[in-house]
Amino acid sequence: MNFFQRRKKLKGVNYLVLTPFRRFEHELKEDGLVTVLTPRFEQGFMKKFLNNSRKTAFVPTHLDVLGSEVWLAMDGEKNVTSLCKVLDEKLGEKISPVEERVTRFLTQLYLDRFISFKEVEDRS
Repeated sequence: MNFFQRRKKLKGVNYLVLTPFRRFEHELKEDGLVTVLTPRFEQGFMKKFLNNSRKTAFVPTHLDVLGSEVWLAMDGEKNVTSLCKVLDEKLGEKISPVEERVTRFLTQLYLDRFISFKEVEDRS
């Protein structure tokens, strides 16, 4: 599914009832920041070729403090409203206005295919 199709699926959806889940693994650094490990190639010839080369199999994406907290709070069970409550209690003024910032960040993660939503996947 391309970018425009993914964006169209979120139109008209009540974002606060969606349940986000991670699509990729992550590493947690000593300072508490998260690095998301995105596979370079998911299938086919290039994946086999990559195994024989010196390149790593993953592209690291480093998240900041707020992004790391959102990423770690996503467990595939909490909806966006629950995530906002947890993050508001933990970070307070740092993440104010919490709902706007969290939904914007999750939208970007969704469009970049780092996460998906259970309700969106069920409709597919």
